[in-house]
Amino acid sequence: MNEFVGTLNGVIWSPALIYLCLGAGLYFSIRTRFMQVRSLGEMIRLTFTGKASPSGVSSFQALTMSLSGRVGTGNIAGVATAITFGGPGAVFWMWTVAFLGASTAYVESTLAQIYKEKDDEGMYRGGPAYYIEKCMGQKWYAWIFAVSTAIAMGLLLPGVQANSIASGLQNAWGINPAVSATCIVLLLGFIILGGVKRIALFAEIVVPFMALAYILVAMVIVLLNIDHVPGMIALIFKSAFGLEAGFGAVLGLAVQWGVKRGVYSNEAGQGSGPHPAAAAEVSHPAKQGYVQAFSVYIDTLFVCSATAFMLLSTGMYNVQAPDGAMLANGLPGMEAGPGYTQAAVESVLPGFGSTFVALALFFFAFTTIVAYYYMAETNIAYINRKVHRPWLYFVLKIAIMVAVTYGSVKSAGAAWDLGDVGVGIMAWLNIIAILIIQKPALLALKDYEQQRKEGKDPSFDPEKLGIRNADFWEGRK
Repeated sequence: MNEFVGTLNGVIWSPALIYLCLGAGLYFSIRTRFMQVRSLGEMIRLTFTGKASPSGVSSFQALTMSLSGRVGTGNIAGVATAITFGGPGAVFWMWTVAFLGASTAYVESTLAQIYKEKDDEGMYRGGPAYYIEKCMGQKWYAWIFAVSTAIAMGLLLPGVQANSIASGLQNAWGINPAVSATCIVLLLGFIILGGVKRIALFAEIVVPFMALAYILVAMVIVLLNIDHVPGMIALIFKSAFGLEAGFGAVLGLAVQWGVKRGVYSNEAGQGSGPHPAAAAEVSHPAKQGYVQAFSVYIDTLFVCSATAFMLLSTGMYNVQAPDGAMLANGLPGMEAGPGYTQAAVESVLPGFGSTFVALALFFFAFTTIVAYYYMAETNIAYINRKVHRPWLYFVLKIAIMVAVTYGSVKSAGAAWDLGDVGVGIMAWLNIIAILIIQKPALLALKDYEQQRKEGKDPSFDPEKLGIRNADFWEGRK
């Protein structure tokens, strides 16, 4: 089974998907005239404006919900894995996919807002399945995405997060993974039974606190190793292009692992971010597109960089050439993952590092599992639109709890391979779709910028822009 999953993972994450992720990001950056640079101030302003409504959450709550999915084990264990197999240069390619991916995140999230709708309980729902059906007009494709995402988010991806939580707790306090699994399942059940509002409230409280605390600790560690920083930065850039002799053998792997872990972490193009984006209460779809673009920066440029700098400045990382030869310092007998980050903090702050990273990882990964449930539930809601199948929600709840239990006690390699398969399938389906149906998002951007120039608080009129099937927005201007 493990061999089959590994082979499938290799096919899905072939160079074609790497080029697709980078190429789509570059293309959308050009089409939006690099809105991720020139509109940075507007992104930040919109993040902290807007209010919730009975049907939707605020822009900030939607941001924290999407960050719940973005800021997870990929930011701690994933970065360590990328450096392990791709060398320090993988960090540069993570930055690259984040910079370019911010424009991709804008496009997919704006499309989600344009084509969102209300479910039977009056809550906003939207995402790739909705905009694929309404804009592309291909219901069969939308169903493939919805089913794939429900399986990926409900069954394949939660195990990665649970595995890292269990590993971190075992490293810090020797807690049996089975005990960790039980605690995670009980807490998860309490949160997901409360619906979208409880998920949003939970994310709004936990995500900002944990991200800031993690970044602050990383800054302390980097400052304590400040003399290593210039060499660390040089190493990242040199090895990214194969200019560092010791890492020349892993140049291709630097790109591959940097993009793979970058997409896994920031989710730009993967199609998961549009789900919480659609839940936001805004007066214009582009508003949440801006906010979601900014969330990519928070995830990769801040949180992922914090992990990378801790690992590289302390030398607590492990890099392997394709033949398995060791290329840099590491910890004997420790798998790539949370253990490396724990060792990095522990080497500078003895008695604190392992515990802090275990707690950070718990909150990072647990909120991600909660976000996965919400995204899977949204795709079940799409499937249920015409024919109500309430039993599917029950099956989803059971599936995600089984996945968490299984992931907690299985090896990290098996969990990551399953997670990568889920991410890869979603990325293929979503990026192809948004390349085909990008026009409404670009029209929304132009319309928003024009109204801002006129001093207005932008509102959205799809008929004026020639956008069809945006039923939710018709008559709301």
